[in-house]
Amino acid sequence: MKLIPLAVAIALLATGSAFAQPSLKGDITVNTDIVTVGDMFNDPGALSETAIFRAPAPGTTGIVPIADVASAAKAIGLTDFDNVGYTRIRVMRLTTIVDAPALGTLISTELTNRGVLSNGITANTHFDLPAISFNATQTANPAQLTDLRYAADTGAFTARFMIAGIDQPVDLTGVVELMTTAPRLVATRAPGTILAASDFEMAPVPVKTANAGGYADLDQLIGKQLIHQSRAGLMLKVSDVAEPTVVTRNALVTVVLRVGAMSLSVKGQALTNAAAGDPVDVLNTVTKKILHGIANTDGTVSILNATAVASL
Repeated sequence: MKLIPLAVAIALLATGSAFAQPSLKGDITVNTDIVTVGDMFNDPGALSETAIFRAPAPGTTGIVPIADVASAAKAIGLTDFDNVGYTRIRVMRLTTIVDAPALGTLISTELTNRGVLSNGITANTHFDLPAISFNATQTANPAQLTDLRYAADTGAFTARFMIAGIDQPVDLTGVVELMTTAPRLVATRAPGTILAASDFEMAPVPVKTANAGGYADLDQLIGKQLIHQSRAGLMLKVSDVAEPTVVTRNALVTVVLRVGAMSLSVKGQALTNAAAGDPVDVLNTVTKKILHGIANTDGTVSILNATAVASL
């Protein structure tokens, strides 16, 4: 038997590969508005990037009978291919769903650029159209905001979008609700509770509601004392809290007078509640005289002036 030289065999294999007959792939998935020969056929050769059909709309599927495939292929010069027994080809086009949250994000970005959203203010976008969902071509930016008219006094807007894969612009109207956050009690707290950061969670609230309600900031509440019982979920006002009580009415307290290096102290009965730094009257339980002092953070009371020494 006569052997074929290796170089000749390689050349024959290469030639055979170069002229391999194109064959249908079967059902295909595309991501653009054009179906190419390379999308539909194996071994498409030089025709790989040539358009053969228009793709269906994003997110939809089209059925192409084999006769239409043959006709379209012939029109571009592909006269011989293997249909692999297929009688029709299913063409599915990928999509990106563009919905209300996605479009609302574009509006929020534009309002941020305009300085409307700053200092923790965010936007809830409410579209007049009840259900928004567009099938867009899969691209890096499937939707773009091309125009926004916004009325700051009412929040009303008109927005124009371009959706990839949709030829005409999309005009939508609605209202932007500006939002902020406010501290909200995580559990019911009794009067007299000294509030800590762990007593609160930050919750979203419309800016208009926050302004009208006069809700306190977190730093206005931490370390303060509740005046009334407050239920879980309540957003507090400054008027709902006070400085912690360090002197309690009718409690026995130490009254201190310091004059230079000399320090005098007596026991007395507080006549009022007092926070640190508040004036408080104390009854000297021995002399029955009323002393006027200032409550200290440690619960003692300092006499205001040295002339009060006679009252001790």
